[in-house]
Amino acid sequence: MNLHKPVLYKEIIHALQPRRGGRYVDGTLGAGGHARGILEASAPDGQLLGLDVDPQALAIARKTLAPYEHRIHLAQASYTTLSTQLKNLNWEAVDGIVLDLGASSMQFDTPERGFSFQYDAPLDMRFGPGALHTAADVVNTYSESELADVLYEFGEERDARKIARAIARARPLHTTGELVAVIEAVSPRRGSRVHPATRTFQALRIAVNDELASIKQTLPQAVASLRSGGRLSVISFHSLEDRIVKDFFRGQSKDLVNPPYEKLYEVERKAIIKEVNRKPLVPSEEETKNNPRARSAKLRIAEKL
Repeated sequence: MNLHKPVLYKEIIHALQPRRGGRYVDGTLGAGGHARGILEASAPDGQLLGLDVDPQALAIARKTLAPYEHRIHLAQASYTTLSTQLKNLNWEAVDGIVLDLGASSMQFDTPERGFSFQYDAPLDMRFGPGALHTAADVVNTYSESELADVLYEFGEERDARKIARAIARARPLHTTGELVAVIEAVSPRRGSRVHPATRTFQALRIAVNDELASIKQTLPQAVASLRSGGRLSVISFHSLEDRIVKDFFRGQSKDLVNPPYEKLYEVERKAIIKEVNRKPLVPSEEETKNNPRARSAKLRIAEKL
């Protein structure tokens, strides 16, 4: 299995500025790369809570982080349960949180998980066993109009209706290979460097794991969990994720003012965070050369006031 170094690794460590005695959260633990960097930088007594819904990822992370086992707390759980997980540890506030959104390289490179259109495998795409539906469920049970909406909304697929119609006619579909063949037949995209199945697979993965709703649910918890001066770092990989993070950061970094009344302005809520970087950080040319999947990554950082 090809495990790349975590995306924007140096930038994350610099952003969080881990310190000895600090408390940190990696809400998307994966293979443990970001977590290991945080634990190294917060030696000798910094602690880290690592969350992941994927039992395969947790098993790998436990081995990666074995040298720090007395300073880590790992749980098979979604980052949407962040507040509960912190309460279980009696942690009232933390110094830094990292969220690396979307699927991991490890998941893409495990054929039987069904995340990649490059392998013929069952249509699964679940991040963890707790997901209610598989991609096969979505493909085979959604109505044609529901499928089109998913592909357009979550994949920004311009041929959404055409692809949804073709899927509905070809059902049942059980493997990634069957789905790719259907897509290629109606949306070949000749001359494009982007595979015609890319946006459909992204859309199905987001739908299966309820990714966008989960981000919206988690960001307020993350900010509430930070101590004053603590930082939240979020890596996104497509415009839908990045837009949610950007809009949330912008909204929380402004004073909320009531409409003017008799030329008086009353501040209803002071800004809660400040944006450390108004423009997102992106991987270096060297990093994208070594890991092409990093090319779409964007890092936004906020600091609790």
